[in-house]
Amino acid sequence: MSMVYGIQGQLLEVTVVACNKLKDTEWISRQDPYVCLEYGSSKYRTRTCTDGGKNPTFQEKFVFTLIEGLREINAVVWNSNTVNTDDFIGSGKIQLQKVLSHGYDDTAWPLQTKRGRHAGEVRLIMHYANANKPATSHAPSGSPYGAPTPGSYPYSAAPQHAVSHPPPSAYPAPSHPPTSAYPAPSPYPAVPPPSAAYHPPSPYPPQPTAYPSPYSSTSAYPPPPYPPQGYSYPPGPYPGAYPPRSH
Repeated sequence: MSMVYGIQGQLLEVTVVACNKLKDTEWISRQDPYVCLEYGSSKYRTRTCTDGGKNPTFQEKFVFTLIEGLREINAVVWNSNTVNTDDFIGSGKIQLQKVLSHGYDDTAWPLQTKRGRHAGEVRLIMHYANANKPATSHAPSGSPYGAPTPGSYPYSAAPQHAVSHPPPSAYPAPSHPPTSAYPAPSPYPAVPPPSAAYHPPSPYPPQPTAYPSPYSSTSAYPPPPYPPQGYSYPPGPYPGAYPPRSH
């Protein structure tokens, strides 16, 4: 039987139900039994069951503060007398190991006289809320990423053909970090392309553009003759107009 630890200061409920087949200490009238419970320095007494005889009933509950290392309660049954001292009927040891392990115990415990003879039984029902009950299941808890069950979708009903998928932890981790759908903003301003690079102004004035040709290549008419018609040169000795240079 496994030991139970950590009971110091915990509460134990004990209900005295009844006594069965008690030793009769009265010769003429019916005896008036009562039960006393002792645990450490705590002592409780039931009411007297007047004319209870050999099978008195009590149905009284008491609460004990448990002490580490003390695993039994002393039960003593007496017969109440109005004139003489009360008569000792029997006593017994109430073991607490079962109630501390399972949280519940309903047992009729044997009583003995001072000479060790059988003196009947006392029935107790005990409850212990902090019992170390064995776990009913040791299955690991499900992954929080498991497939959703039908009806658990937050915005629409689950599809009838939904197929469960393994949790993300079942897939191997990628060898390289995933790339984001949008590039992260750079803390530095973007460098303009070469065509948009800044050029300092030239210290020289801009060169004039060439004059357009007076004759358009697209004109449908031939160029006018030179010199123009109706123009005459002034008279003069053109050939040899200048005297020969002397040597």
